[in-house]
Amino acid sequence: MKFDKIKNKGQARLFESQYLEVLTKTHPLIIWGMYLPIIGYMLYYSNASLGFGIGRIAAVFVSGLAVWTLFEYVMHRFLFHFATENPRMRRFVYVLHGNHHEYPRDKQRLFMPPVPSIIISSILFSIQYLLIGKAAFMFFPGFILGYLLYGSMHYAIHAWNPPFKFLKPLWRNHHLHHYKNDDKGFGVSTAFWDHVFGTFFDLEKEREDKEKVKALMFEKK
Repeated sequence: MKFDKIKNKGQARLFESQYLEVLTKTHPLIIWGMYLPIIGYMLYYSNASLGFGIGRIAAVFVSGLAVWTLFEYVMHRFLFHFATENPRMRRFVYVLHGNHHEYPRDKQRLFMPPVPSIIISSILFSIQYLLIGKAAFMFFPGFILGYLLYGSMHYAIHAWNPPFKFLKPLWRNHHLHHYKNDDKGFGVSTAFWDHVFGTFFDLEKEREDKEKVKALMFEKK
């Protein structure tokens, strides 16, 4: 889904109903506040009720965090940018992610809103439980923390300049994904999988367009 012009003002109207429209927006702190207690309880439950040791909990937790990064890459590359001529599917992709490319300054749609987030996370936990059983109570918290870090990194990339020099390639990779070529640069929380699958931009050959980068950044109040 390509857009010839990035819109620097306003936000997409996704639903005619004002009630549904409200449910498409959220603030990062709401999502963090929603999931941190779940992460904490599941880790506590894994130790106190399921009897898993701290070392095993930590190892499975970190594996969940690592798997998230691959899940993030796959979803962004193959679902969020799914190319189709089917009107309903195009509409679905636009609601899911396309609106962010058209309105990159929209702060309210960088995290999945609470209602669909709870539904999707419940489905993902159920799948993980079917695959790995009780270990899902250690794996899922790491996976969800990966999501929270992804959303926060995405917010940071659109809000501020990179706080450390070593993060600048990640920032530029995402900026180029927006204004140069959305067939590359799918990593947000990490560029590791872009390097693995050859979709990282060759930054030495890409000139930084400061005006286009500015158009992607949130307006400073």
